[in-house]
Amino acid sequence: MDLNSASTVVLQVLTQATSQDTAVLKPAEEQLKQWETQPGFYSVLLNIFTNHSLDVNVRWLAVLYFKNGIDRYWRRVAPHALSEEEKTSLRAGLITNFNEPVNQIATQISVLIAKVARVDCPRQWPELIPTLVESVKVQDDLQQHRALLTFYHVTKTLASKRLAADRKLFYDLTSSIYSFACSLWNHHTDTFLQQICTGDEAAAANSLERTLLSLKVLRKLTVHGFVEPHWNAEVMGFLHAVFERLKQFLECSRSVRAESICRDRLEKTIILFTKVLLDFLDQHPFSFTALIQRSLEFSVSYVFTEAGEGVVFEQFIVQCMNLIKMIVKNYAYKPSKNIEDSSPETLEAHKIKTAFFTYPTLTEICRRLVTHYFLLTKEELTMWEEDPESFTVEETGGDSWKYSLRPCTEVLFIDIFHEYNQTLSPVLLEMVHSLQGSTNVENTNAILIKDAVYNAVGLAAYELFDSVDFDQWFKNQLLAELQVSHDRYKPIRRRVIWLIGQWISVKFKSDLRPVLYEAIRNLLQDRDLVVNDFEFRTDQFLPYLESMFTLLFQLLQEVTQCDTKMHVLHVLSCVIERVNMQIRPYVGCLVQYLPLLWKQSEEHNMLRCAILTTLIHLVQGLGADSKNLYPFLLPVIQLSTDVSQPPHVYLLEDGLELWLVTLESSPCLTPELLRIFQNMSALLELSSENLKNCFKIINAYIFLSSSEFLQMYAADLCRSFCELLKDITTEGQVQVLKVVENVLKVNPVLGPQMFQPLLPSVFRGIIDGERYPVVMSTYLGIMGRVLLQNARFFSLLLSQMACELGQEVDQILGNMIEMWVDRMDNITQPERRKLSALALLSLLPSLNSVIQDKFCGIINISVEGLHDVMTEDSETGTYKDCMLMSHFEEPKVTEDEEPPTEQDKRKKMLALKDPVHTVSLQQFIYEKLKAQQELLGEQGFHALMETVDTEIVAQLQEFLQVF
Repeated sequence: MDLNSASTVVLQVLTQATSQDTAVLKPAEEQLKQWETQPGFYSVLLNIFTNHSLDVNVRWLAVLYFKNGIDRYWRRVAPHALSEEEKTSLRAGLITNFNEPVNQIATQISVLIAKVARVDCPRQWPELIPTLVESVKVQDDLQQHRALLTFYHVTKTLASKRLAADRKLFYDLTSSIYSFACSLWNHHTDTFLQQICTGDEAAAANSLERTLLSLKVLRKLTVHGFVEPHWNAEVMGFLHAVFERLKQFLECSRSVRAESICRDRLEKTIILFTKVLLDFLDQHPFSFTALIQRSLEFSVSYVFTEAGEGVVFEQFIVQCMNLIKMIVKNYAYKPSKNIEDSSPETLEAHKIKTAFFTYPTLTEICRRLVTHYFLLTKEELTMWEEDPESFTVEETGGDSWKYSLRPCTEVLFIDIFHEYNQTLSPVLLEMVHSLQGSTNVENTNAILIKDAVYNAVGLAAYELFDSVDFDQWFKNQLLAELQVSHDRYKPIRRRVIWLIGQWISVKFKSDLRPVLYEAIRNLLQDRDLVVNDFEFRTDQFLPYLESMFTLLFQLLQEVTQCDTKMHVLHVLSCVIERVNMQIRPYVGCLVQYLPLLWKQSEEHNMLRCAILTTLIHLVQGLGADSKNLYPFLLPVIQLSTDVSQPPHVYLLEDGLELWLVTLESSPCLTPELLRIFQNMSALLELSSENLKNCFKIINAYIFLSSSEFLQMYAADLCRSFCELLKDITTEGQVQVLKVVENVLKVNPVLGPQMFQPLLPSVFRGIIDGERYPVVMSTYLGIMGRVLLQNARFFSLLLSQMACELGQEVDQILGNMIEMWVDRMDNITQPERRKLSALALLSLLPSLNSVIQDKFCGIINISVEGLHDVMTEDSETGTYKDCMLMSHFEEPKVTEDEEPPTEQDKRKKMLALKDPVHTVSLQQFIYEKLKAQQELLGEQGFHALMETVDTEIVAQLQEFLQVF
């Protein structure tokens, strides 16, 4: 692409690509896409975005196309890679000058230079860093800033490389520029502090921006540029200087007005100082040892004493608390139980921590956390009054503990209390004892203090297990506080019910639960309270089931926020799951409401996930009656498991679970239920972590109605399985084979024909001696079914294998029997072991010399099978086959057991037709041996029996003595 002639054309097309008119925009984008691989295109783009006289939007688009091109075509191995000559020219052009006037474009140019540096620096671009270092020294404000911005992005990018060779290059780079970076930062920092003191806000804002950028560079160099930074005096000097600078900047913030242009950037810089310390601690805990004392003193001073009043702000407090938390919890600072096994560095760090966290310090931290940081603020109380639902969602959900003050204070409290519980337990208990009895509803501060203390006791529940008699506290105080109905006591009622929720799984007597359920039922009348899900015993809860379920359902209808609806649905699901079938009389209203809620939540996939979870428990509770839900249920399953629909990303896992329980609970197969299986083919192609549930669903269809299901889908399934087996884990292979085994069990006549393409590989696996026992066991289970229940098909398969392998049928049969006998120990399931014995015995009686040659092995397996299944009747002294089933009995279910599903019943009925459960192995052996004796005659049979070990014969005679 000739630069002179092409520039005008490219500029024109870029201009069209900024158009709002799609008729103009689309052709322009297509043309630019075609030019991406043209030599010279990126040189034209460079000329355009560095020409400050052109339209800003056009230059912006040019720099974006250039940046995207680096990702695709800069590396030498990339298809249509840029030539080395053009790249050399582009690298030179990118750092010719740093004078971009538009901030957004300047940032994009810095980022694209960093992308090139990631690939080429320093080997192909050795001049980059020296050029940047020189450019940040110039006096021109704009050039200095742009060079510093680029310096930061390049440093950040190079620091992120993780290969050993790249790390070594970054260490070398850091050692060469660290002194300069430190002096640059100190220069801009001093300049800012001088300018802020003289009141020159505009100049101070510019200097502060440079301070921020140079500190960002230093952060990357300090954290990622040294193997053992504590041996570098300059690094440790910088880190100690961070504390001094932090104090200066915090003091500075007193004089900077909230509306000042410096205020926001000043707070960002203060936070960046703390990030330097946090990152260094995270990456180099032992190098941080020399900073532990100072970090703790600094953080505790500003967060837990008067020193911080008037200067600290929320995000700074969060960062300081994170610093304390990371030091307290750091595993590098925790000695082993056996002190001799601990490193000197660990012992030194532990010594410093222990010396700092004295009883007075810990007590003050604990008291300040609870009585200052845990207190509900006026803003929170106002929000609760005006919008209780939003307040609850924000408090229980909120941001990550790392970034939001309330969760951060609670996490710090938990960590410190866990680490120093022997010291702090008496302190917290003293606070609790001081709050005995009900609190004056007119005393708002006392109410807030009690709320905070109760919060602390809930958070520390596990640590206080041996120190608090919670049952007595519940009976003597907490229950009474739940019954105080005054509106101002609402925070305490809400906190007490939350507190009980924290303790109920730690220490709470079951005989107190009915009293608790009564209290909860009363509290549910108050829509401002958080709904908690409690552990409960079903028999104790049943008297309250109807009223609780009704109140929860009403609450579900009334709340408007997704998070709240999800929480209420979760509690409803827990109730349905625990009471199971006993929920049936009360779910009519919920069943009618869920379709409406599903429709309303079309844009809220997480709420739909909660609905799916509720439906799962609902279907399990309704059992066969869930068929009445199919008009709503089946379209929901269809959508959730259709991988061509975008929502499947969120809904698939729960959708598959719902599909499975629907099949397990279904009394019969409906056309609509059968039609949903069309989704399965694409699901099997995904080969995701959901594959296990897919196989369970396939098995459920087989048990539900094998004939209809297999008639429609067997061919597709067989194709999918053949593809899956080419590239699947051993566990996945077993899952596929178990499906085939179930097909043969349910339909022994047509099953082998339907899955015939899979059976040769099973046969080969047996005679080749498959090395994985679990796979071999499944192979033998499949072949056992074919041999025992479809001898004609087995004979055809044997002939096919002989033809494929170029061997005689008898030779193939002999190899199979020999491997079967040899690998019998791979089979651990008693059912499969009995099946193997029945299958091999079914070859008798026979005059075939190969079968007679393997007779000893067949008898050995048969006697092993007898030992597996025969139990002695203590009254008669005779043996009986414990696997025999004569009729179907509804199992007696205890309260703690799940009632049998419709699928469980189907499996029982299937077992009544299964030879494993209908044929006596003892009787079968006797009949087969008798038939063999009649075929060979007494003398021939005696000679055959002499091939069997005498001990095995003796055991066999003992089992057969009744005949």
